[in-house]
Amino acid sequence: MQLNYLSFDYSEDTEGTGVFEAVASVWPERVAAVHAEIVAVLDWAHRDFPGQRGAVGEGGEWDYELHGLREYAVPEQLAYDAAARRLVVQPGLPGAPRHTLTLLVSGTDEFCSFFRQQFALDKAA
Repeated sequence: MQLNYLSFDYSEDTEGTGVFEAVASVWPERVAAVHAEIVAVLDWAHRDFPGQRGAVGEGGEWDYELHGLREYAVPEQLAYDAAARRLVVQPGLPGAPRHTLTLLVSGTDEFCSFFRQQFALDKAA
């Protein structure tokens, strides 16, 4: 399966559990596409490893964490007032929100191997 927004980095925790982490930061018109990719990843994990979700250290085969953040930027116009020897700041109107979504998927060696295969990730990912 090809992923266009989720680009996973791979690491291992101190107990050897594999962790894939992806962060996508997009404008509102792309949020639905990122959501669809997250759903595809989690659908695959639930379908191919049914009933096996849980902390690896507690007998689970895989687990995930999902986080979201919506950030608004407000531009500022800055000008130097030479007479007053200070900056004058005039805030503008807030722009469109930026959506940042983070997906962490952890698993055993077997799960990680299948994850790489399913989402066409190389061994370094």
